[in-house]
Amino acid sequence: MPIINDQHDFSSIANVFLVHGSLQSPAFLDGRLAAGLALHDLPAEAWLEEVCAAMGVEQPKDRDQGEVLLGWRRQVLDALSAAELNYEPLLPDDMFSLAERARGLREWTLGFLEVVGEVSAETRDAWSANLREAIEDLEVLAGIDDLALEDDAENENDLFALTEHARMAAMLLYTEQHPGRPQVEQVDDEPQQ
Repeated sequence: MPIINDQHDFSSIANVFLVHGSLQSPAFLDGRLAAGLALHDLPAEAWLEEVCAAMGVEQPKDRDQGEVLLGWRRQVLDALSAAELNYEPLLPDDMFSLAERARGLREWTLGFLEVVGEVSAETRDAWSANLREAIEDLEVLAGIDDLALEDDAENENDLFALTEHARMAAMLLYTEQHPGRPQVEQVDDEPQQ
């Protein structure tokens, strides 16, 4: 039975894909979702159409499956807009090999950049230097073809750092496109007393 009101993780969403006969990783679509919510306030209906098209189906098999897919969107939107800045890309967890997790991050990055790539140069030029740099760094990550990493502590730390970079890029994009959401304290801008 699908998880409806609980936190959705990579495995629960991948199971929905499997139920629909799709072997595609949800990481790519999660990247598209994060960028789509930031740039276009991606409506629920449009998200459901996009994810169904990616799975090669016209609609979810049943109401519960549809609720999981819509819950995934809600979970990402809530995390991107939360003051706690707790957004996490939907990626394979520690049950997967380091190489599989690295491929998941690359897929997430490709999905994210696909949506960002639709933005005009004029709009991108108006972004902060930090956001432009974060996007450029993700473009480098997406260009790495072979992410077959051996399981060791150094590679684990590197993957964690790259994942954190992707996470921060998504939150930066969202906060710049939605000023005041979330309400984040600007410690550096407060007057000195």
